[in-house]
Amino acid sequence: MIHIVLVSPEIPGNTGNIGRSCLAAGAHLHLVKPLGFSLDDARVKRAGLDYWKHVELSIHESIEEAAIAIPGFDQALWFSTHATTDFFDVQIPDPAVLIFGRETKGLGDELRSQHRQRLVKLAINSEHIRSLNLANSAAIALYETLRQRR
Repeated sequence: MIHIVLVSPEIPGNTGNIGRSCLAAGAHLHLVKPLGFSLDDARVKRAGLDYWKHVELSIHESIEEAAIAIPGFDQALWFSTHATTDFFDVQIPDPAVLIFGRETKGLGDELRSQHRQRLVKLAINSEHIRSLNLANSAAIALYETLRQRR
């Protein structure tokens, strides 16, 4: 199983797109509150199109609650632009738990500090770009996980 975890996502279109990617890949989407939008938001549904109702989705009140509910959470990979380990150099555990922070602030200092041994990054080869779009990052990680499992 693959679990995509979004910690306090802010942009409904990103969450909708990630939900659609999760459905396509057979992954479980987890959202950790607070959310920057309502799941009834038309933008979430528009991005997820008519697929949204089929997404395997769990909502968690906190990251601590998510840690208890998600199998393999202790081996999770935490995505951050501050990481020094490249995601493509990591053997992805099974079950895979791939955790992403909010669009504007990432995971935040406390989570990065707590999980620094499991931080990974996606390569950015230009000094003109700080980060990748959240939906793109999740899709890259999701499909690399599928590729490794072939």
